[in-house]
Amino acid sequence: MNTGQRPTTVDSKLCHEGRLSLYCYLGTGFAVFIATAPQIYYDTVPDVWGAVMWGPILYYALINMVIRYLLRDNDYQIALRSSFLGFVEAISVLIVLFAPGDLKQFGVYAFFMAFFHYSEFLAIAWCNPTSLSVDSFILNHSIHYALAAVASWFEFGLEVWLLPSFKGFYYIWLIGVVLCTVGEIIRKVAMITARNSFTHLVQYEKADNHKLITHGIYAYMRHPSYVGWFWWSVGTQIILLNPLCILIYTIVSWKFFHDRIYMEEITLLNFFRSDYHKYQQNVPTGLPCINGYLLD
Repeated sequence: MNTGQRPTTVDSKLCHEGRLSLYCYLGTGFAVFIATAPQIYYDTVPDVWGAVMWGPILYYALINMVIRYLLRDNDYQIALRSSFLGFVEAISVLIVLFAPGDLKQFGVYAFFMAFFHYSEFLAIAWCNPTSLSVDSFILNHSIHYALAAVASWFEFGLEVWLLPSFKGFYYIWLIGVVLCTVGEIIRKVAMITARNSFTHLVQYEKADNHKLITHGIYAYMRHPSYVGWFWWSVGTQIILLNPLCILIYTIVSWKFFHDRIYMEEITLLNFFRSDYHKYQQNVPTGLPCINGYLLD
């Protein structure tokens, strides 16, 4: 939801939860990578990729033991998730650098997945810490989101097994890298522009200090955070070269944002009435063939 009060001052300090998450995310990622990469490079571990992964897993387990000893309650929950995403980032880079060719693009995909979920938390910690919670990682977005991810992994694995040469068209899956990168930038710029106006939850009640955000990237599209998420989602499947999931992700994501924007704009029109109506007339939603809720 991108409505709320435009802040009169900008607090550049990252909140405690944000700093904690950053330390755990970067610390775990660097520790696992630095401890593992030389062993793989100098062939001091078995030349079997499954065996190679035991080292990072053991390092990650040790880091989590330290986190569990030092932290409790909400800090522990934040550190646990941040550490896990940092671990995934490290594994992703190791896969890209050292894994067999038909697995490298899965490492790129995993890198974007982990970065997306961590950056969601960090962006909220920076822009709107009052709404921050462990749910801001959106790791538990929905059962449908989880099933979609598992389906993409299954399709990728099946096609690597049956049609490994099909995954070698790197000049095609690099398009997915571009889409994921552009999608991330658009979404995070939207969150930073809206600052404390942005939350992961649709707001159904208007506070006295709510204002309509129409500056920055919102001057070009009404729902840039959804635009970024849509293209990032499709891009992940292009990276994997999953033809079935590319089609399904495109259709399902489009339908989800079509319905979400439609319902959200009813609320926005109730909040801001003629101001939002004028805004609708001058600025598109940003997503193809989605007009939102129009009064005319």
